[in-house]
Amino acid sequence: MDRIGSALRGENPAVLRRLESAFAVIGDVQFLPGYSVLLADDASVQRLSDLPRATRWAFLSDMDQLGEAVERACRRLDPAFRRVNLEILGNSDGFLHAHVWPRFEWAPAELVGRPLWPYPRERWSDERFALSPQHDVLREAIGEELDQLQLRANGAVPPTFGRLHR
Repeated sequence: MDRIGSALRGENPAVLRRLESAFAVIGDVQFLPGYSVLLADDASVQRLSDLPRATRWAFLSDMDQLGEAVERACRRLDPAFRRVNLEILGNSDGFLHAHVWPRFEWAPAELVGRPLWPYPRERWSDERFALSPQHDVLREAIGEELDQLQLRANGAVPPTFGRLHR
């Protein structure tokens, strides 16, 4: 599947939102609900250092934004949410992309403090974890959070931090 080309053509059903330099995409597997990927919008870009400095910063900003959106959505939907892990690897797919992994308290104890890759191989292909309509609420929540973060970045929504609650 040409993930980036199909996103550019508006044909990639996993795309959540188009960001400044990349596409926010929900992952094909959801054994950690909310797993998302940031796809650079140019398939010829193989590594972060291939980008001009301004575009590099835009990609990293988009990665931060997707990470925060996943964090907010997962925190809202699952009280066992712990944190988000962000990774740029590029060892299997030759195009620039970043992984956004939500982490949860309910994960197996031996895996909670470790990277994702030690998870059992079958998790990646088990139909129970395949992206499906059961993830629509999560998809919508991440998309809404991305929209709110975009509005805030553009000054349309005042930040909520630093306010006194009375």
